[in-house]
Amino acid sequence: MAVYLKLETELPTGSFKPRGALYALSVNLARRRVEEVTASSTGNHGAAVAFAAKTLGVPATIFLPSNPNPVKRQKISDLGARIVEGGAGDLAGAFDAASAYSARPGVYFLNDATDPDVPVGTATIGLEIVEQVPAVSAVYVPMGDTALIRGVAAAVKHLVPRARVIGVQAERAPSYYLSWKEGRVVPTDSCDTCADGLATRTPDAQNVQAIRELVDEVVLVSEEQMLQAIGHLYREEGVLAEPAGAAATAAFLARPPSDGGSAVLLVTGANVSDEVRRRAGVA
Repeated sequence: MAVYLKLETELPTGSFKPRGALYALSVNLARRRVEEVTASSTGNHGAAVAFAAKTLGVPATIFLPSNPNPVKRQKISDLGARIVEGGAGDLAGAFDAASAYSARPGVYFLNDATDPDVPVGTATIGLEIVEQVPAVSAVYVPMGDTALIRGVAAAVKHLVPRARVIGVQAERAPSYYLSWKEGRVVPTDSCDTCADGLATRTPDAQNVQAIRELVDEVVLVSEEQMLQAIGHLYREEGVLAEPAGAAATAAFLARPPSDGGSAVLLVTGANVSDEVRRRAGVA
């Protein structure tokens, strides 16, 4: 089987997230008055919204959980956004705070999980995959709040209907995996994973319906598998990835397809903390 890495780590802010954030903010600025843009994030989406806001000249406030990834927090700060930390160590508390703050007039809450414009931006990844690998037979996509996989899968399935789209979640944050399997929203009590980009525990019902229609399979990877994939990408391919960014590679290495064809593995982010680098042996 031919295997390709779709590298999103070279984009501004070091992840795929600016695709959706920049598109969503730009079209909303054209639709209505936006005096401030807000987001809740574990880091990468917040940095992308901060980048989009700086690019388009809009003030930004980013709500983060307590003790966020320091690399991602610094990127948000460097881009000039105001940062509010609070709540538990996952996204739920930050979301509640952002939602309440954003109720005031003129504030646009660019919510990664439910904004309808974000997957339009991420769909460009799927378009590029098909352009670059026309014979693609399988696409492995890390799956957190599902904005990425919904966009990628919609584009890939439209152009290459036979291609399989495989979502990848962390074993310790399996809410969308469970929801995809059961066809209903299945929240989890916690999402304690080193892959902060995959740390979701409260699925959205419409997102569950969408991935049931678009995604062929969802698999889980362990913490150790993601750490090993970080090491593999760094040593064998010269690519630095964070745990969520290495999740697709981890899933492929754990169970590579046996039917030939061409597989594309998304490497979605490179904002890895020093602690995780040490654990993965790439410090």
